[in-house]
Amino acid sequence: MSKLIKVCLAVVIWGGLSMAHASPLIPVEHFSKDFAYRSVKISPNGEYLAFISKVEGKNNLYVLDIKKSKIISGVNFSDNAQVGRYEWSGDDRLVMEKQYIRGWKTHPKYYGELFAMDADGSKKRYLVGYQGEMQTGSAVRKATPLYGTSFILDPLVHDEERILIVTYPWDNVKEPKTVVYEVNVNTGYRKRVAGSPHKSGRFLTDRQGNVRVVSSTDNGVDYEFYIRPPEGGKWHSLKLENGALRNIIPVAFSASGKEVFISATEHSKPKGIYKLDLTTGKTTMIFQDDVVSPTVVWVDIQSKEIYAIELEPGFPNYAFIDGDAKSSIKLKSLLASLPNSQVHLLNSSRDGKKSVVYAWSDTDPGQYYLYDEAQKSLKYLFSERGWLKPEEMSPTKPITFKARDGLTIHGYLTLPKGKPQKNLPLVVMPHGGPHGVRDFWGFDVDAQLLASRGIAVLKVNFRGSGGYGDVFLQAGYQNWGRDIQFDIIDGVKYVIKEGYANPDNMCIMGASFGGYSALQSSILEPDLFKCAIGVVGVYDIPMMFKEGDVSEYETGRNYLTKVLGSDPQVHKAFSPSYNVDKLKANVLIVHGGEDQRAPIEQAESLVEALKKAEHPFEYMLLESEGHGFYKAKHRQEYYNTVLAFLNKNLKL
Repeated sequence: MSKLIKVCLAVVIWGGLSMAHASPLIPVEHFSKDFAYRSVKISPNGEYLAFISKVEGKNNLYVLDIKKSKIISGVNFSDNAQVGRYEWSGDDRLVMEKQYIRGWKTHPKYYGELFAMDADGSKKRYLVGYQGEMQTGSAVRKATPLYGTSFILDPLVHDEERILIVTYPWDNVKEPKTVVYEVNVNTGYRKRVAGSPHKSGRFLTDRQGNVRVVSSTDNGVDYEFYIRPPEGGKWHSLKLENGALRNIIPVAFSASGKEVFISATEHSKPKGIYKLDLTTGKTTMIFQDDVVSPTVVWVDIQSKEIYAIELEPGFPNYAFIDGDAKSSIKLKSLLASLPNSQVHLLNSSRDGKKSVVYAWSDTDPGQYYLYDEAQKSLKYLFSERGWLKPEEMSPTKPITFKARDGLTIHGYLTLPKGKPQKNLPLVVMPHGGPHGVRDFWGFDVDAQLLASRGIAVLKVNFRGSGGYGDVFLQAGYQNWGRDIQFDIIDGVKYVIKEGYANPDNMCIMGASFGGYSALQSSILEPDLFKCAIGVVGVYDIPMMFKEGDVSEYETGRNYLTKVLGSDPQVHKAFSPSYNVDKLKANVLIVHGGEDQRAPIEQAESLVEALKKAEHPFEYMLLESEGHGFYKAKHRQEYYNTVLAFLNKNLKL
């Protein structure tokens, strides 16, 4: 087993910040504005850069000739369509998703349509999709319809003509048996390569692009592992020697092709990385952290080798399985060249001489660079949000504290730049989910907006959050209204004890489950918060079993019973709508009229209860939005409303 090397992110030493004369407030629209650049990818031959740019609320794709420093083509789909995820399928051809913006959706809708073009914008064609043809010009030929949602499985960067896609057929939408097709990127011709033995198959290709491994399930919980030879053929079940492994996900093949690296959990510990022998089923532990699961396992798109495992117990850091791998060496060098940042080596040319690098931090929303290995140069390309200046942003630090029952809880505290780090107004911001989701160190627009107004922001990875192992995750089950909220409250008391927060000048706000927590924590500790802001929240738990997209499916109803239990009295005891008589904090409710996850009836239930109790509240309804606010205009309206409400309830 290779020796593991950990490289921790260099961080600025924390200390008191000197007071400077007051600077003008950063405009709210700077925080609500969409990103400018994202998803930068270099072509396999290293001649072109493709990137997504947000223009008038839509994602457009552009291609830049590196040598000429000139944009040579772009894709701007008409009407409400935009570019989604994309890949280079060869030296000068791109394949991209076509998405549709719907105002009532948190994210654009994707129907499985793939579109292709050359780097110079020529030879455009509708490649894969249910329409079977797309009128983009007289030269576009018809393609056979494919009734399913398709995603790029492997761009086969060493093949100029083919890609592999995985399709979720529409004939069994809820839990389909997935299918892999080989698609010609010039003609749209496709042929079936493999089908999943059971539902929800997760396929993995080897380093030559052969579909060799799939894990699939019939019950949505227990995944079985199947293998086949490089030339294809029938799937054969592979029984793992270690029967304790759960949540198995294939990640990458070894160089020999005889082993597969998998991500899996064992004995309720955080996820680990194992090497699985495809002949014997024997697994060997390669890496596991004592505290957290890997955030990302980085695989080089060209060589398909794992070169780094990214972790975030507090500040981000990396573990290297093979410290001598070319990409590992390159990443270590970049980390040294970009101090006080976390660095992602996003993609590289086929020869590895040119790479796209992304650097970000708690105060930096993200910068893209082009690294030239031959010249040992790092050339600045784009800033994701160049109008937000890192020197004007506020730092975030990890914190750790003990909950009242002794459980160790992790979180993050953002402290406003230019103010003494004591006795600050505080806003607590619980995350959504709640299960499987967690907060991370990094740039957070909401937290930076509040910090720019002199407010400290606390985030808590309460029990039930993801990334800390199954025991921690399951500790939140059936504890939504009690222990989870106690973790949040104990985090607040910790930062008060440490002197950061003024105990008489605090509010709590959150979205989705975070909106639920904002109200429920204020009910459990009525004197703790001056105000509570619930955004697209759930406030009536009994209603969750009847309304919303989770309850539409049997798996969703089973999930709700698992994490909430089946006792109606407990459901009501854990529901803010049934307990507003215990509430003292002033309330702001913000909701989307077309929310399907937490339907508008959830907000109406709380509004009705507040009216009946004659409790003061404000209500903001964004009728055309859903479970989150996609439009920049709506985000700005929302931010202005939140700031006005906080100004009325906090001493700033």
